[in-house]
Amino acid sequence: MLQTLVVGLGRAGRGLHLPALARARSLAGRRPVFAPRPVLCFDPLGRPDPPPPGTQPVASLRAAADTADAADTVVHMCTPPGTRIRLLEELAGLGYRRILVEKPLAADERELEAVVALRRRFDLHLAVVAQWLTSALTHRLRAAVREGRLHGLSPHGDGAPVPPPELGGLRSVSVVQRKPRFVRSLTSRAHPTVFDVELPHSVGVALALAGGARVASASWSDMALGNVEVPRLGQAGLVLQHDSGAATEIFSDLTAPTRERRITLEFERGTLVGHYPCSEDDDTSQLRAATEDGSLHLVFHDDALADFVLGAYEHFAGLRRPPVEDAFGLQVRAVRLLSAAKAMCAERAAAGPGSPVRAGERIRHADPA
Repeated sequence: MLQTLVVGLGRAGRGLHLPALARARSLAGRRPVFAPRPVLCFDPLGRPDPPPPGTQPVASLRAAADTADAADTVVHMCTPPGTRIRLLEELAGLGYRRILVEKPLAADERELEAVVALRRRFDLHLAVVAQWLTSALTHRLRAAVREGRLHGLSPHGDGAPVPPPELGGLRSVSVVQRKPRFVRSLTSRAHPTVFDVELPHSVGVALALAGGARVASASWSDMALGNVEVPRLGQAGLVLQHDSGAATEIFSDLTAPTRERRITLEFERGTLVGHYPCSEDDDTSQLRAATEDGSLHLVFHDDALADFVLGAYEHFAGLRRPPVEDAFGLQVRAVRLLSAAKAMCAERAAAGPGSPVRAGERIRHADPA
């Protein structure tokens, strides 16, 4: 059975990983995955908040290793990108090998190369917490792309099976990610740009659905609240051209008044529109299909983060295959694409207002709503 050490008690550690761990423990049932002891927690920033229920705070990573065997511990790396190399190196030196890293894997190419080098040097088992890849909705979408049809439908009332609607080949993917993020953007720069917040999820899914890609265009805007502006944390637009011939268009808005996580797949003979859960308050996804054979609407349970955590622990314990094959390589490619997008935006900003594409022009085009 595996121990747990959570490193970082900000939004990711306290608000996402610890609740997901509790749900994953309940999903595990009698399967011997989680050790029956409090979760160890270490916060590098030394926040004064009281420890979350069911946790045991430690003063350092060394103290954590003295408390529970590092070889039997899964580390949840919940610190922001850009701050992880020193911590990863210290963890590896103490004997920790099983590490879940909060997305994105790295902030830029330089940090990415350092992470990859540490993984190779210490034989680390790194898994990126990008739960959209293990979402029940993504599983349905990947199957539809792979087979050119939509399976998993309920039978008719008379018991007759529903023929899988024919979709044909994938032509395009579009993603809309909206959520108001004013307070966190004003009080924390853990994520320096809009590309570091929601897009690691959608870029990973786009690569899983349509294969390798290059950045065709990218743009970002600032967030404005009254007289205060937060650079590069407003809206983002990203267009990917895939080697398969398909294209992906992503629009993310951290200044939106409402929440939405929508993905649309256009096929040769139909369209799929999926909605991921928008927050930890709900664990359902929805999928609508419009094809030449008719239309349908599915609503289903989709607690992707808890499912991911349980799958990762079972994999680390040798009880199952990894939740997503080659997920680490996919996240490496996602970081490189996002780094290229940020570089493209920075170059355009440096070129000034006379640049060929003005700030916001591609953003408006990239919102398919």
